[in-house]
Amino acid sequence: MTTDKHRIVIVGGGTAGISVAARLLRKGHSDVAVIEPSDTHYYQPLWTLVGGGQAKASTTARPEASVMPKGATWIKNAAATVDPDDNTVTCADGAVYEYDVLVVSPGIQLDWNRTEGLQDALGKDGVSSNYRFDLAPRTWEFIRGLRSGSAVFGMPSGPIKCAGAPQKIAYLASDYWRRQGVLSDIDVHLVVPTPRLFGIPAIADNLDAIAADYGITVHTNAEITSVDAAAHKVGVTHTGDGGSDTMLNFDVLHAVPRQSAPEWIKASPLSTGDPNGYVEIDKHSMQHVRYPNVFSLGDAGSSPNSKTGAAIRKQAPVVVENIESLLAGRPLSASYNGYGSCPIVTSSHAMLLAEFDYDLNLTPSFPLLDPTKPHRSYWYLKKYGLPFMYWNLMLRGLA
Repeated sequence: MTTDKHRIVIVGGGTAGISVAARLLRKGHSDVAVIEPSDTHYYQPLWTLVGGGQAKASTTARPEASVMPKGATWIKNAAATVDPDDNTVTCADGAVYEYDVLVVSPGIQLDWNRTEGLQDALGKDGVSSNYRFDLAPRTWEFIRGLRSGSAVFGMPSGPIKCAGAPQKIAYLASDYWRRQGVLSDIDVHLVVPTPRLFGIPAIADNLDAIAADYGITVHTNAEITSVDAAAHKVGVTHTGDGGSDTMLNFDVLHAVPRQSAPEWIKASPLSTGDPNGYVEIDKHSMQHVRYPNVFSLGDAGSSPNSKTGAAIRKQAPVVVENIESLLAGRPLSASYNGYGSCPIVTSSHAMLLAEFDYDLNLTPSFPLLDPTKPHRSYWYLKKYGLPFMYWNLMLRGLA
């Protein structure tokens, strides 16, 4: 098999890969290749609103060709192995691509099979998940159809993309049921593996109040470990000390899978070597700790920030600047501070925008609004402002 050579090879044509490719091309780098097998590019943050009946799934998908930056070489293939000692990536069909600099941004793997019974239950018997394009509309069908009974919303342990999404849908569903006048007939449970609903106390306090206002029973230090769709029961395992395992009945279940790096990354020398297997990078420079000409950003990187599109927006310029320094033989000077943003929709008209850095310091973009409380203006930002910015600015290397 012949080997193709590109100056910069980017694995993944999602948010991270396209943002970096667009920025590199704007800066005059002409030989940029993007390895991406998919025909469709998704704006996943809106899937929460799809599941909550507030957006149409079709608005979240566009042809991959429409977001591929002009001037990039699109390798329509899936990466299968990487050999950083040889500076090559091999694709699923055996084609080999050599690089001077590699950017690894293939996204995250949804491990549905790591929760017993979940994979087979999806899409029927009231079981759904906003983490899949085809299932988000089913979530809304199940929520809309429930008039009494019980609903369970779960969040898994370990890093996941958009860590707020598992609880956002609980609030959106509860808000809908309240507006329909049936919330008092529905027993709502929210199961989270963390000690509190959020890692920043001021925000956790407000989310506690929101959950209490809806009458949601919050199970902390706990996660759903099995789904028995036929019996309409989930097994809940306590992750903290002294808690006991329990079963919860459900008529509607919104499940979120555990997540990890794609298998080919886990098996590669780029991996951290732990079970999640993310690309082992310096959390500030985004450069691989052992292979200087390899960078990673987005959900597949090992940096301990929240895995969100907002994090990628701050990571992409750092990666591009540091690639330029590397190619010019200069020390790497750009640094990422761990900025992440977790937009938590709390009702059909309000949203809390949690923005923070590695040290969990609040870093609000709109200092006039209290960043620990929900606001109506943030909801409009979520539904209209952020998608516009994503398609028109971020993917074009302009934001």
